[in-house]
Amino acid sequence: MKRMATEKIEPRVVGAVVATGLMSLSGVIIETAMNVTFPTLMKQFGVTTGTVQWMTTLYLLIVACIVPISSYLKRRFKMKQLFVTANLLFIAGVLVDALAPTFSWLLLGRVVQAIGTGIALPLMFNIILEQVPLSRIGMMTGVGTLITAVGPAIGPTYGGILVTNFNWRYIFWILLPFLIISFFVGVKTVQQVTSMVHERFDLLSMLTIVATFAGLIYGFSSLGSQPFFSWAVLGAWVVGVLGLIGFIWRSRRVAQPLIKLAAVENGAFAWHLLAFFLIQTTALGLSFILPNYLQLVDHQTAFVAGLVVLPGAVIGAAFSPIGGQILDRFGARKPILLGLSLMTVSLIVMTGFAHHLAALTVLGLYIIYMVGIGVAFGNVMTAGIKQLSADLKADGNALMNAMQQFAGALGTAIVSMIISTSQASGQGSVMVKTAIGSQWALLVLVITAGLALLSMLMAFRVSRPTASR
Repeated sequence: MKRMATEKIEPRVVGAVVATGLMSLSGVIIETAMNVTFPTLMKQFGVTTGTVQWMTTLYLLIVACIVPISSYLKRRFKMKQLFVTANLLFIAGVLVDALAPTFSWLLLGRVVQAIGTGIALPLMFNIILEQVPLSRIGMMTGVGTLITAVGPAIGPTYGGILVTNFNWRYIFWILLPFLIISFFVGVKTVQQVTSMVHERFDLLSMLTIVATFAGLIYGFSSLGSQPFFSWAVLGAWVVGVLGLIGFIWRSRRVAQPLIKLAAVENGAFAWHLLAFFLIQTTALGLSFILPNYLQLVDHQTAFVAGLVVLPGAVIGAAFSPIGGQILDRFGARKPILLGLSLMTVSLIVMTGFAHHLAALTVLGLYIIYMVGIGVAFGNVMTAGIKQLSADLKADGNALMNAMQQFAGALGTAIVSMIISTSQASGQGSVMVKTAIGSQWALLVLVITAGLALLSMLMAFRVSRPTASR
């Protein structure tokens, strides 16, 4: 207790976390806000649903490919260099999209933004892990999680208001001042505290990373629209699995791998990583189910559907730093198991009443679920990385953030496929078939949340005392 009272977080470090967090937040806001604009973009640029979806899929793919090499970038370049590069890339991408004359230019802007986000997201957590006192890491990781979790909460409402009342281009213009503020704050506060290592970039490992995520994400994204036995699904998965095998083989044979796989060989960290992946899968899956259920089953408007899930998302984000403070004071076990239990119970109740979920019921249950996410999610990352030695923390951070991106694609693809299959089969109205499909999708999420809880129980069984910095 005395230690907690005496250890202070430098204002400079808080500024660095805010500066990098603003970039990550902007990336998530744009991603979720643009989903609302798809019908408008299809009409304006004359593209199909499958084409416009690349606004999200391509962005997610590039972020997933950049994040795994963040540990190499951290060892090779100064943090301020990485920050300035990420920020300027993001600003350039925002300008390209705000002025885009064609859909191709719009996609190009998203690619540039994705590179910036892929660098910025792990950079924020690396600053927390390196420069925050050990007794305050849980709280600050919660703050970092809050910054990125607020995006999905406000993104759809933000995008919907702008598209309805102004123009979709304002989604980019309004964020530009915040990115400029982030730039100047970061230039003043982001500092280097560790020495750099001049190591060779292994291009072959990078190609295997691209093959892994391109194959797996594209395969899962195509699952709802293409047959299972097709090049777009099964063929893409084969490419992804071969890429993963190639990456593991290459990493074990080079002196300086892009990611040190010794991190995953740590049993406690591996269980934390699995739980982190499963939690994110349920979160993104549920964020797809509920707005569609509210519109197609409860006949609410898109705006009302966004408002129903908004309080839960905001409250869940606000609980992230609170959960981190609980971890700092009492350890990881209590907040993580409490959070996972709240998630699982709320999903079970949603599943049981999936045929008759009124908007107010959805609002209440989603608040409980998101409180569970807020208490558990960031703490799983904190507790997992604490199991690693100092030389592996950046690699652990890279793996956590990479799995977070992949889990988003997986969770959305699985529940989308289940609901789409139900809507296309049998007799009955779209409302009834959507309710049935939603119930099956929710059941899958119940199982996923239960597996996350079991993973953390296993993690606590094999955890070792907290590693030193």
